[in-house]
Amino acid sequence: MEVAVLDITGKDTGRKVELSSDVFGIAPNDHAIYLDVKQYLANQRQGTHKSKERAEITGSTRKIKKQKGTGTARAGSIKSGVFRGGGRMFGPRPRSYSFKLNKNLKRLARKSALSIQTNDNNLMIIEDFNFEDPKTKNFVSVLKSLELDTKKSLFVLGNENTNVYLSSRNIKNSKVINVSEINTYGVLNANKVVITEGSLEEINTNLSK
Repeated sequence: MEVAVLDITGKDTGRKVELSSDVFGIAPNDHAIYLDVKQYLANQRQGTHKSKERAEITGSTRKIKKQKGTGTARAGSIKSGVFRGGGRMFGPRPRSYSFKLNKNLKRLARKSALSIQTNDNNLMIIEDFNFEDPKTKNFVSVLKSLELDTKKSLFVLGNENTNVYLSSRNIKNSKVINVSEINTYGVLNANKVVITEGSLEEINTNLSK
């Protein structure tokens, strides 16, 4: 599949690149996508939730009433969860929500996500670019030229480009990442995926294994 290469002003450079059918043209695997997105979202959870149980509540340990003869249920501590101010029964404890997925499945999920965006004409290839200084207005100008200023976009750069990254940090609906940071959730969450020409080879190398 051939795709035209645009410059940062949105004009056709006259060049075309060949997209690998093994990365951008596979039949999407929905279950692999589901698992990879589930893992990504699970990893975003802090898991620091905590409530005190009866052993952690500060209070008297005196038996509050006699065992028998009261006509009500027996009770041994004011810290019991059945009383106001007592500990919570089976409350949340700090935990990790992360789980393991093998590399082949994650690779399949990312190829599926890229294939979906390619099939929906949401993939754009632009030539490599850089800014002399990190200025937000420079990146906003690129977005307007590519008609992405009102859309959620993901820019994938081949090399670490500090100025472009810093210029994009204040833009709410746009995110700039390196090839090594590509993830299924980020690709599918964008209305447009913009890939620089220089990053294609590394994407093919990483995902064609």
